[in-house]
Amino acid sequence: MNHGQHVPLVPVILAGGEGTRLWPLARAQYPKQFLPLVSDKTMLQETVLRLRGIPGIAEPLVICNETHRFTAAAQLAEAGIASPFVMLEPCGRNTAPAIAAAALCLCGKTGGDPLMVVLAADSAFQDPEAFRKTVASAVEPALAGRLVTFGIVPSRPETGYGYIKAGKDSGAGWFALDSFREKPDAETAAAYLREGGYFWNSGMFLFRASVYLSELEKFAPDMLAAVRAAVEKMAGDSVSGTQDFHRLDAAEFSRCPADSIDYAVMEKTALGAVVPMDAGWSDVGSFDSLWEISPKDADGNAVRGNVLVHNSSGSLVFSEKRLVAAVGCRDLVVVETRDAVLVADKNASQDIKRVVAVLKERNRSEVDDPQVGFRPWGCYDSIEKGSRYRVKHITVKPGGKLSLQLHHHRSEHWIIVSGTARVRKGDEIMLMTENQSVFIPVGMLHSLENPGKIPLDVIEVQSGAYLEEDDITRVEDEYGRC
Repeated sequence: MNHGQHVPLVPVILAGGEGTRLWPLARAQYPKQFLPLVSDKTMLQETVLRLRGIPGIAEPLVICNETHRFTAAAQLAEAGIASPFVMLEPCGRNTAPAIAAAALCLCGKTGGDPLMVVLAADSAFQDPEAFRKTVASAVEPALAGRLVTFGIVPSRPETGYGYIKAGKDSGAGWFALDSFREKPDAETAAAYLREGGYFWNSGMFLFRASVYLSELEKFAPDMLAAVRAAVEKMAGDSVSGTQDFHRLDAAEFSRCPADSIDYAVMEKTALGAVVPMDAGWSDVGSFDSLWEISPKDADGNAVRGNVLVHNSSGSLVFSEKRLVAAVGCRDLVVVETRDAVLVADKNASQDIKRVVAVLKERNRSEVDDPQVGFRPWGCYDSIEKGSRYRVKHITVKPGGKLSLQLHHHRSEHWIIVSGTARVRKGDEIMLMTENQSVFIPVGMLHSLENPGKIPLDVIEVQSGAYLEEDDITRVEDEYGRC
């Protein structure tokens, strides 16, 4: 009998992180969880959609940082989550505090003690049905008071993952948790597989909110106290009349010790349990792991976009825009984006983060300059950029309105491509339709609104000495931004 049929099972999706090993696809302001890496859906959307069909599953709680809030909300809406509960971390404090904040919030929101299935937003599964069945099978030990972690059945002696050693077999599909092991060298990883009883550490969990909070209070009381204070002072952002974003108090949360759930709780608790999962899991943490889970041609090449390969094998070739021709390539990664091209040995893809570190040291915009930006009113796509100009494609959703604003260093020229625009230019208000245009001089108050029923598409041409996103002074904004 399923004793948990009336207990909500709430997905808690951790959507932080930069994913620097997937540069230039992933950027600081547009990390891998918001990219369509394994399908036409983004990793976050895949995570949400994969959960459907699990008995008793509820709407997710998503945790991300301030920078990504509109991106997360837009992608969740596209995935069918109309009013997502998005919790914003003012600063990164690792997984243990984030999960505690979710547990406290869910207990307060539901007035009960829900089960939490904690997932990363950037994992991939080649067998989603096996994933769903395994999650459902972990409900019983979680209801019995266990802190369940999902151990991935290893397919090779991998040195890039941590491992979990299983203890006594319960006879009911789960094992007692013996210990966690750091990422091993090749010899140790091979020994783990020969011995058996070792699993890859997936970073996925299932437990009652109250059990996790109780164990956290036992092992890290200062952390729980700081998180509790941050949740008690949590504020909601009103966006178009809804409470879409829930901000943890910055002052309280910044005082919280930073630690992972593994170190803070799981390595110390006597309640740990391991449920094996064999569902083709990957953390997509590097280009070689992306190649491994991607569809390939007869020569082992994984390609996407405007790509031509000849006499090549074992390579990953991505094109965002231009034609990329790979000739005579063996085990290479070739990635083309609008502002950067990466060529790397596939077996050295873990070292790409060192390139990102150098770019950061040199203050290069390629580190985090996003081509696509999501906003509460819609989104924009950067088409072209030069030393004194930038061209954007702006899409304003029906009813969306950009803030009343001005710029100190740039002028803007708007060309209406489709839809209807209500434009304010100084004291003048005008209604504009496709093929009409308007020029906004430097320093002039202006706003753009879509009063129609279909999306408004605008080409914006910026011109000036400084074209960064922080050259904006908002005078009025219905989304509460400053």
